[in-house]
Amino acid sequence: MKRFVIERHIPGVGSLGPAELRGLAAVSNAAVLRLFGSVQWLHSHVAADNTFCVYLGDSESSLREHSRLAGFPVTRVNEIVTVLDPMTAQE
Repeated sequence: MKRFVIERHIPGVGSLGPAELRGLAAVSNAAVLRLFGSVQWLHSHVAADNTFCVYLGDSESSLREHSRLAGFPVTRVNEIVTVLDPMTAQE
């Protein structure tokens, strides 16, 4: 599967509490189960008004279907072509 980052503009998401974030995670997990085998959620970074969600998926269209099922907005989808981190300097 390919790795993607999905940017979602969700006003105020950074001020949600633990219970609300648990609810969002549960909705995402349910959508992943419905698409079993074509989408896997790895993690999300939450900022003030955006989330940046890292997924594995067989295609961009599978990720967009996950978002549709979950009712989450999609601002942008990008395929991750490589990871650049401090260890890159050692390779």
